[in-house]
Amino acid sequence: MASGRPSGADRTRPTGLRWNAWNLLLLVPLAMLFTPMLNLDEPRVLGLPFFYWSQFAFVPIGVVCVGLVYVMTKDEPVATDKPDHLSVDDLDEGGKA
Repeated sequence: MASGRPSGADRTRPTGLRWNAWNLLLLVPLAMLFTPMLNLDEPRVLGLPFFYWSQFAFVPIGVVCVGLVYVMTKDEPVATDKPDHLSVDDLDEGGKA
């Protein structure tokens, strides 16, 4: 059953990975996973040890970082120099091209 979608080389939509220096900002939320550097009792905020309130603080920081990367990179062109070997359309058709 043909789906009417172009397949293989007929496809003109861009595929591939995007790279931008903004993507490095995504490493900031990962810093909260390195818990040995956060395993401190002092300074306390509202009676909470540093470990707990820093984890709470990383939530909005992580959201801002991910949102900023999305806004700054969403309109960039996608690299199309390599063919898409993992095309969902080709997989749906059982590999028939």
